[in-house]
Parts: sequence; structure tokens; C-alpha cells
Amino acid sequence: MCLENYSAFENVTSEKLNYKIGPRRAGDIVQIFGDVQKSNNESGWKVNLDINEMMRSAWKWEKYIMANLF
Repeated sequence: MCLENYSAFENVTSEKLNYKIGPRRAGDIVQIFGDVQKSNNESGWKVNLDINEMMRSAWKWEKYIMANLF
């Protein structure tokens, strides 16, 4: 998970995540890139939420699960 995701989660939930940045491990990739053009072109699917809205929605879902299933 990238730091942008951690930051977005902490910002929208006011929860502090407990994580530690350590050295690269054997087998870790150096870089990764994504391009939404393929999904846009092949399926017509487009993102309509930003990272903060996605994290807010995911957190809301997790809280719902915890309140209703456990």
C-alpha cells in the first residue's frame, strides 16, 4: 500500500494507522505504474471517486460490517 493511501485513510477517518517503513525486501518491486486508459477504453468504466471518497466509503462499509455482523 502506498503512503498516499495511508494518508487518505488517516485524513478521512481520524484514525492513526500503526505502520513502519523499513528497507526493501528481496523480491519487492522497484516501481509500479497504472494507467486507467485500458479500463476506460475496453469496458467504458471510469473512476468517479477520488482517493479520499474511496477511503471514506470503505471505512463506512467496514464499520457497518462490524456493527451488523459481529
